[in-house]
Amino acid sequence: MKSLRRSSLLLGTALLLSTAFAAGQPTGSAAAKAAYPLATCVVSGDKLEEGGPMGGPVDYLYKVNGKPDRLIRFCCKDCVKDFEQEPAKFLKKLDEAVAAKAKAAPAPKH
Repeated sequence: MKSLRRSSLLLGTALLLSTAFAAGQPTGSAAAKAAYPLATCVVSGDKLEEGGPMGGPVDYLYKVNGKPDRLIRFCCKDCVKDFEQEPAKFLKKLDEAVAAKAKAAPAPKH
């Protein structure tokens, strides 16, 4: 029963994290950026840093009909173009980061 409860908790946390920077959050909102699971660009792997060599992160709202909008953060505008060519490939990386972040989050005490 504990493993079922923990699995449900992990799934709920992953869903919460994945939607925290999706629908209902303005693309550049502080809450959306704080919930973003990666510190690096999903395309290049470069750090997402303000005032960095690429001029700071580029926030992009990925929209698909019937699904919540998702904030994607890139190191530069060029990475947006690469993302748009193969979004599924990069969304998979982002989803894996969300799951890892949820798994690492401490379980709430009851």
